Amino acid sequence: MKISEKEVEHIARLSRLELEPEEKPRMAEQLGKILDYMAKLNELDTEGTEPTSHVLPIQNVFREDGVARHFAGADLMASAPKKDKGHYQVPKILGS
Repeated sequence: MKISEKEVEHIARLSRLELEPEEKPRMAEQLGKILDYMAKLNELDTEGTEPTSHVLPIQNVFREDGVARHFAGADLMASAPKKDKGHYQVPKILGS
């Protein structure tokens, strides 16, 4: 399908793209090839083909929410190398 440079300018304006004058003929050719390919795809017989959102049969991979064992704060604090007044004590990494 032949795309004019005026159509390329219109598409570029809608897309908020700035094209240099030397880019417009190349874009017109590339857009034409894309539309030709889409026309070719439209010729395919898709009767009886189920619409899909993904080509592979993917199922939900999330786990169910459930109650799990959690550590008590005191147990975690007991394993800390240094602590001060119920807080972890870590080395200072920023200057004073």
